[in-house]
Amino acid sequence: METTSTPTHCPYCALQCGMNITPLPRGGVEVTERPDFPVNRGALCGKGRTAAQVLSPAARLTSPLVRSGGKLVEAGWDEALDRIAGALSGVRAHSGPDAVGVFGGGGLTNEKAYGLGKFARVVLGTSQIDYNGRFCMSSAAAAGTKAFGLDRGLPFPLEDIPRTGCVVLVGSNLAETMPPSLRFFSELRANGGTLIVVDPRRTKTAEQADLHLAPRPGTDLALALGLLHLVVAEGRTDEEYIEKRTSGWEEARAAAMAHWPEYVERITGVSVPQLRQAVRMFCEPESAMVLTARGPEQQSKGTDTVGAWINLCLATGRAGRPLSGYGCLTGQGNGQGGREHGQKADQLPGYRKLDDPAARRHVAEVWGVDPDSLPGPGRSAYELLDALGTDIRALLLMGSNPVVSAPRAAHVEERLRSLDFLAVCDVVLSETAELADVVLPVTQWAEETGTTTSLEGRVLLRRRAVAPPAGVRSDLEVLHGLAARLGVEKGFPTDPEEVFGELRRASAGGPADYSGITYRRLADENGVFWPCPEMPAESAGAVGAATGAPAPDGAAPPPVHPGTPRLFLDRFATGDGRARFAAVAHRAGAEEPDAEYPLLLTTGRVVSQYQSGAQTRRVAELNAAAPGPFVELHPRLAARLGAAEGDPLAVVSRRGRAVAPARITTAIRPDTVFMPFHWPGEGRANTLTNPALDPTSKMPEFKSCAVRVEFLGPPA
Repeated sequence: METTSTPTHCPYCALQCGMNITPLPRGGVEVTERPDFPVNRGALCGKGRTAAQVLSPAARLTSPLVRSGGKLVEAGWDEALDRIAGALSGVRAHSGPDAVGVFGGGGLTNEKAYGLGKFARVVLGTSQIDYNGRFCMSSAAAAGTKAFGLDRGLPFPLEDIPRTGCVVLVGSNLAETMPPSLRFFSELRANGGTLIVVDPRRTKTAEQADLHLAPRPGTDLALALGLLHLVVAEGRTDEEYIEKRTSGWEEARAAAMAHWPEYVERITGVSVPQLRQAVRMFCEPESAMVLTARGPEQQSKGTDTVGAWINLCLATGRAGRPLSGYGCLTGQGNGQGGREHGQKADQLPGYRKLDDPAARRHVAEVWGVDPDSLPGPGRSAYELLDALGTDIRALLLMGSNPVVSAPRAAHVEERLRSLDFLAVCDVVLSETAELADVVLPVTQWAEETGTTTSLEGRVLLRRRAVAPPAGVRSDLEVLHGLAARLGVEKGFPTDPEEVFGELRRASAGGPADYSGITYRRLADENGVFWPCPEMPAESAGAVGAATGAPAPDGAAPPPVHPGTPRLFLDRFATGDGRARFAAVAHRAGAEEPDAEYPLLLTTGRVVSQYQSGAQTRRVAELNAAAPGPFVELHPRLAARLGAAEGDPLAVVSRRGRAVAPARITTAIRPDTVFMPFHWPGEGRANTLTNPALDPTSKMPEFKSCAVRVEFLGPPA
């Protein structure tokens, strides 16, 4: 029997690598290379190659589950949806709409994120909605919006990286988190460019660098300010650019000049000669970029920290110019689109602000509701989770696993357990789903069509390649069924292309304008970069512009916006077209080491697991490569503890205790320990992490908290 391959995209990180899915004659599917997609050119990491294994019924949920007698048991869809609708309706009636919370995920397609935000605000009438993308790159989004008037992870395509002169990569271990992207940086160096990596650990990415700077966790802000100080002191600013294209320089320069090199060396541990070398490497080429990831962003001062790195670009004329600029390496598969279209606490579709009257009017008109009926901004992700069981009595959760991924995770687990009602929609029975009153099995990447938006701002079409198992429905079908049971019969279609059509109208004219994008264009063009407004048309061809259909015979083809691969080349998205400097100063982390907790913990990922591990921990090949948590520590610290490789260690913070075997390496600072965060149980790293929030982005301080390490004796 002849089989057909379907071109689609990986379900994991924000690279959204192209791949082909081919059903096999004897069942199952095969993932194969797709060389035509420019981001990965066919290359796939181990997670992408094995992604199809999670499609197996043995690895995932295939029937709704309801809690009965303290256990989750199989049930029919009507019973499960009735239970959810009844519980949400009851809580609303007793305690008001804001007693119902909604928590989404950065892996949801644009259509599902849009539908979830609409469901929360139109059907439930609640302001209490946010998503796990708040834990991803919200600080970069806030800083980028302040500086440039617009947040898009990368304002240029990845293909520009090999052609720039220098890249400063801050707090990213992309060799493990998004391996296919490493070739862009290898090509950069092959072309004569240089790579500077900023990371407390000598990671696999740092090993590729021309210069590795290893600051203490939580001191990236001081490091950026120290580099800007040297740029000014050495006369390397671009005064003409500053005058023509920026504002706020005097205040930002004064703040930076208070961070002289020796002071920054004491704070960060990065030597003055290294600081000077970094400035030379960054400033001498004609073009350069700064790219940040979770390291500087997941801090209680993450917005200011990213703002300081943006300042470095602005002061040297390296933003809004070809082959130069600041960018953020978004982490989750649809972390970019997920925050643009309405599941974030303060935003409406198109990246509109929920407290903007004009934005409310526009979206309300698309939705067919009164603007005054839309609730205002709600709590951010951690604040929402912290309010469970008190102000919020019921929660609908889609595509997230906060029992493993949230900071102060033991507390979050306790809050989830205290709810009157919890409903979870997921592909697998995650640790969070195990606590639910109702669990709904939903389709995943290869079983559904929908769009995602990559870290480049490239909107992509994921195509359905295989049918889901019997008993599994899409999240759009879930929202449709719940809305109908809660009295809203229309407005929640189950066809993703129909939902995308409404999303286009809702986003039209907004900062993230998708109105000129159609499924046909996404298929034909390998994706389209936003903003991409719909162009006005004077003829009947306007129908074609809206639907992707050809123009009638004899009519001129409708005009089509090409999309925007490169932002800010003419002006920034601020009112006056100028970028804004951030006048920021170094401050200590929310929790510094002391006599009781003398070390710093930082957390991150490993190459063979992804996020909370809910899916990758079900793949044998990935588990064999990364079977469990560990504590990475320097040999000097291990010697003081009397611990050897593999010995069990307890890492203790003010929030709890995690136990995992020692991994001893000189690749980490002696004052720092590292744990990956993919596992539940006693090795759960996020038991330890600090929920102190950035005042602007509401990002928790995942990357730095005070701990002590205890040697538990040789393994039995």
